[in-house]
Amino acid sequence: MSTTHPIDMGTTHIQAERPADRKSLGASLIGQLLEWFEWSSYAVFAPFIAAAFFDKSDPTSALLATFGVFAVGFLVRPLGGIIFGRIADRVGRKNVLTITIIIMALSAVVIGVMPTYEQIGIWASIGLLLVRVIQGFAHGGESATANSYIPEIAPRNRRGKWGSMVYMSIFGGSVIAYTLGGIISLVLSDEQIGEWGWRIPFWLGAAAAFVALYLRRHMQESEHFNEIQEGGAESYDGLSATRPQTPVRSNWMNILLVIGMVSGVTAAHYTWTSYISTYAITHAGMSTQGAYWVSVFAQTCGLIALPLWGALSDRIGRKPVMYTFAIAVGLLQIPLMGMIDSRPWTMLVAATIAVVAVAAGGALLAPVMAEVFPTSQRTSSIGFAYSLSVAVFGGTAPYIFQWFTSQGLTHVSGIYVVVLCVLTLISMKILPETKGIDLRDA
Repeated sequence: MSTTHPIDMGTTHIQAERPADRKSLGASLIGQLLEWFEWSSYAVFAPFIAAAFFDKSDPTSALLATFGVFAVGFLVRPLGGIIFGRIADRVGRKNVLTITIIIMALSAVVIGVMPTYEQIGIWASIGLLLVRVIQGFAHGGESATANSYIPEIAPRNRRGKWGSMVYMSIFGGSVIAYTLGGIISLVLSDEQIGEWGWRIPFWLGAAAAFVALYLRRHMQESEHFNEIQEGGAESYDGLSATRPQTPVRSNWMNILLVIGMVSGVTAAHYTWTSYISTYAITHAGMSTQGAYWVSVFAQTCGLIALPLWGALSDRIGRKPVMYTFAIAVGLLQIPLMGMIDSRPWTMLVAATIAVVAVAAGGALLAPVMAEVFPTSQRTSSIGFAYSLSVAVFGGTAPYIFQWFTSQGLTHVSGIYVVVLCVLTLISMKILPETKGIDLRDA
């Protein structure tokens, strides 16, 4: 039986910050970082992947197909989130995090050695699609479990800051991908990148993932999960009756509200991290190097902002910080996209402001989701709600933007992000303030 016990909200955190927990946090984040590095590399090198795996006689169609495959990878994430989430709720978070990183590593190896369209024709396109489907399935399980596991091992009064580190791994993976993209574009010509240079991040990601696998072998299982296994935690229904200050909702209602909360964050995130460099290069006429290095700077600023937003939520609450994200991005999305032209400084200003604002929302996803759902259903509920929202609203964002841009309607895609930010605002308004709660009471 766990030695930790519920305590009053006004006292210290649920547990002391233990070295074992910090090591587990590090192992989980390193794995997340590497998985997101590989995932982001696909978007960074999208123009070259389009030429390698699709008919390059029509560059626009090839690029749309590439982002379509990107979106399909997201569409299978809810299935992975549900299946792996159920496994995590039954056999433990640690086991799932081990399985998912193995799948991601092997998938990266396959992409790194896969024949091109010129070599095997349409089978190259089909092969890429299948591998991304497998990756998306594993990614859904990885994200669901990490969003559950890290808040569970976090001290109560630092759950916002620790939870923000889940999104730090997303930003960090993207920063590394763009940094490597910038380095490769400096060292290699566009022809060399198109021939073989785009494979480098997948080779590196696969190698590093096996290192992360070794580190994850020594992770500690979540104490909250252990309590459920040992019968030391109360049932969800019983706990609900003890918290009259919090509206009692069905788990499905909370799932719908979380889908709405995540929608604006994920659409804005993939617009300003995965798509913006492609937009700047292919539409605004910006140099490849300029777009990559500006993205690195903007996302580094977002990376720094994430734990600050998380720590702020531990002081003033989850709602004010999430409101800040929704209002800021909702008001600035269209003006910021409109100011980007071929000059890198325009993207520098626009992307930095946008990414720092997006960080306010991203920082709170893990802690809020963990605080909304009960331990026995936490990972499977997060897996479904988070993965579905990311698939529908996030993974499709680059495709939607590229399609509207190709039709000369870039401003319409901006409206899409604004509407979803309003949905985030409404959902967060309905959800209860959860700062500092004992996860046993969720």
